[in-house]
Amino acid sequence: MKANPKSHSAAPFISTRSPMSRRYFLRGTGVVMSLPFLDAMLPSFARGQTSSSPLAPGAKPRRMFAVNHNLGFVPGNFFPKGAGRDYQVSPYLEILKEHRNDFTVVTGTSLPNVVGSHPTEVAFLTGAPHPASGSFKNTISLDQVVAQHIGTLTRFPSITLSINGPTSLSVTGSGVAIPPEQKAANVYRQLFVQGSPAEIEAQVLRLETGRSVLDTVTDQAKDLKRTLSVADRERVDQYFTSVRTLERNLEASQGWERKPKPAVAAKEPVDPTSPGQLMEKERVMFDIIRLAFQTDSTRAITLFVSGTNTPVVESKLEVPITEAYHGLSHHGKQPDKLSQLHALDVAHFKNFNAFLHGLKEVKEDGETLLDRTQVLWGSNFNDANSHLTTNLPIVLAGGGWKHGQHLVFDTDNNYPLSNMHLSMLHRMGIAEKKFSSSTGTFRGLEMT
Repeated sequence: MKANPKSHSAAPFISTRSPMSRRYFLRGTGVVMSLPFLDAMLPSFARGQTSSSPLAPGAKPRRMFAVNHNLGFVPGNFFPKGAGRDYQVSPYLEILKEHRNDFTVVTGTSLPNVVGSHPTEVAFLTGAPHPASGSFKNTISLDQVVAQHIGTLTRFPSITLSINGPTSLSVTGSGVAIPPEQKAANVYRQLFVQGSPAEIEAQVLRLETGRSVLDTVTDQAKDLKRTLSVADRERVDQYFTSVRTLERNLEASQGWERKPKPAVAAKEPVDPTSPGQLMEKERVMFDIIRLAFQTDSTRAITLFVSGTNTPVVESKLEVPITEAYHGLSHHGKQPDKLSQLHALDVAHFKNFNAFLHGLKEVKEDGETLLDRTQVLWGSNFNDANSHLTTNLPIVLAGGGWKHGQHLVFDTDNNYPLSNMHLSMLHRMGIAEKKFSSSTGTFRGLEMT
């Protein structure tokens, strides 16, 4: 019965309807399916008010790789002087000089409202604001948008990697980080080592078991939706759509399970055992990433390189390293620490240079692998010493862009890096109108 607002205007409103249990399930024969969190699960007084086509099979493959070095680089050695195509390379970009026409370097870009020191690393590919907040919830990462659209075209929709730590750059649509793989040898086995016929059929059976879960709960789902608000019905519809998408991906995965894995001449890599062998770990990861793209096993890879969890680096560098990476990043402008940081940065850029060289050596239908692979190289920090998260060091290489330039934006009022994320999606053939905090595509980037 509807209350009379005139006769009860002085009385507080009290809800008499019990909220739906937060542990609400749809049940069918052999299936128990949990629901997403809905407004109906909140007490009434707590409630607030309330795509694109993938690339077709057989089309020219486009790929993306993103790497985040979470302690940044010495800023004075990274950013070049001048703008446009006649810029003067910095000491670090000098290491990449043979690839000058294959990359674009950017000054004056960052992720809007992605502030809060070290936690910003998890938003590098999502742009989700205020990652240091206690109420922070991450959003879908760039690579997972790619995986949603074209992931079924390859054996692996995406690959998530890290060095020296469990932090992940890859985040699902529900805001959950995807656990990264930290051993290149494990990736090699997944990519190239064929299971026995019995193992393959067992995996197919596991995939079949996970399909069609909605079919067993359809009637109950219809009854549920009749009791929900418009907002909750939309939320449930979105959730069920996600489940259907998962089912289609599982069905596609069955086909991949029975297809032979690609044969490669490269032997299984040997992972360095010590976290102090940082540069060796990085080189091994770069090798497996190139193989994954070369065999078209996936088209989206992320790599998180954790300096925070790296002890004293044992790799042979220009100068001996005497302190853990994180401690060096808080250099306080001490010459000895800056000298060691410089040596670490130089080693990273040498590895990056070799990686770009390896991609250019691989030919694919008259183009190089680098021509078809966008490589986003950068950090969530401009300067870890001051925890500065604006004016990020960013390089975009390969992928069929007109490179060889330095794009300069306002270093105080930064240009959105999420615009580059959106442009990368468009280069993949994914015509999203917006990604995260993007205001449009990235100004100055042109496709070849």
